[in-house]
Amino acid sequence: MMWKRLAVVGAAALVAMNIVGCGSEGSKDSAAAERNKIVIGLDDNFPPFGFHDEKGELVGFDIDMAKEAAKRLGMEVEFKSVDWDSKETELTSKRIDAIWNGLSITPEREKNILFSRPYQNGPQILLVRGDSPIQGKADLAGKIVGTQQSSTGLEAINAEPELRDSFKELKQYSDNVTSFMDLEVGRIDAVVVALTTAAYFKQQNNADFRIIDVGYPSIPCGVGMRKDDTELKAKLDKVLEDMHNDGTSKKISEKWFGMDVSM
Repeated sequence: MMWKRLAVVGAAALVAMNIVGCGSEGSKDSAAAERNKIVIGLDDNFPPFGFHDEKGELVGFDIDMAKEAAKRLGMEVEFKSVDWDSKETELTSKRIDAIWNGLSITPEREKNILFSRPYQNGPQILLVRGDSPIQGKADLAGKIVGTQQSSTGLEAINAEPELRDSFKELKQYSDNVTSFMDLEVGRIDAVVVALTTAAYFKQQNNADFRIIDVGYPSIPCGVGMRKDDTELKAKLDKVLEDMHNDGTSKKISEKWFGMDVSM
């Protein structure tokens, strides 16, 4: 079965309006504020949240959400592809202004990231081939299990060290697309991934995959910002609340997932 490698490019919306500072960084922030521009970082191979379509255009659930939010805020948006494993460094170094890319809100991430209100929710699941004998977590002993680097899937795996240590191998990928390709050809036995991502790939590629709910908790997603960007957070929270209340978020969600995962 042929897979279309989907390359994702960055996401959308918002720049800090209350920049304080001096020197080169302060000047840079002030210029950004004057342009009313936000640079959004994202994994550029993460359908359906953000990816390039057959025409090479950047599309996806988070792209649509970010563009709509930016429009309501009167801001210009620029999307920038980042290494997901280095996303927090990109943010704190001010190479990007926000992470908008299916970013799960976790206590560990909240130590370094200021999150918007949750806007999307989907649990982590186990994805296996249709003919796999795997039915649950206990069947993963002696198997090769894949997940994305620095992902909520990896956190779910690490939360159960005894189970993790029973794997033959834990293989970490820079993107989900490659893990799905390896699963299809049998290089790995299972993938721990978000339901929304798995369901989209299964549908779009007519893949003979099976989704198994193994009881991983649902962890909502939010937009990640620098800890001191409180004014940006307040404005974005208001816009996301409005988008939820007027049905815009639901409409965008159903477009990409075939179901409403907005919140």
